[in-house]
Amino acid sequence: MSDMNEGTPPERSSVGWTTGKSVAMPQPAITVDVPLGGQRIQRFLDELGSDAPTPGGGAWAGISAAAGASLISMVARLTLKKKGFEEVAGRMAAMAEECDEERHILLGLADRDAAAYRNVMAAYKLPKETMEEQHVRTYTLQHALEDAADVPLEIARRSVYLMGIAEEAITSGNPNAASDAYSAAAALHAAALSALANVDINAITFIDKTRQRELSDSASSLRNRAQSILRDVGEAFVIAVHA
Repeated sequence: MSDMNEGTPPERSSVGWTTGKSVAMPQPAITVDVPLGGQRIQRFLDELGSDAPTPGGGAWAGISAAAGASLISMVARLTLKKKGFEEVAGRMAAMAEECDEERHILLGLADRDAAAYRNVMAAYKLPKETMEEQHVRTYTLQHALEDAADVPLEIARRSVYLMGIAEEAITSGNPNAASDAYSAAAALHAAALSALANVDINAITFIDKTRQRELSDSASSLRNRAQSILRDVGEAFVIAVHA
């Protein structure tokens, strides 16, 4: 993501990087970064890797999509700082703001997905000894399953939409950040497929077959769209790198 200097690479001497002369170069100030594998991330991954049913693939899809949105925001802001991109400054500012908002929405959807599946598990545990209990259980379970399918479907929709924004970030943004925009699209693509898998597995037990077909059709359309955008993103990335 950094600018590449053209010309002959500097030589490495015993006193630092030089351009042929053994002249000591000033050393940058040492800073202590917060570890990427910090406590909050580690805790989440521990929970994800446990035998608890939540968080699972749906929640991870939301977080992956939120990460993709964050990367697009970064590319947009790096473009704002780069000379020669003044004509797209307004669009890049709007892009960064929109993706910031999408990140917050997607994180909320990740929480909602985990909560929705907990409701499904709770519904399965309802008593079913009497006819009334069976009726209550069936109604509660179907309602919970619909919510557990609708939430990841929304994650997938937003992910596919943001993939298009990532492509725009590659074609119009800072070319030195093209790999970051591509990474955003890849994360969003993975998020979309993961979310849609959760749609499928929850919708398969719907009693309402019309609703089941509607979800299946929506999922299929989103998968195809995601694949198409990913191909376009790949082509745009190659052009940006070799421009």
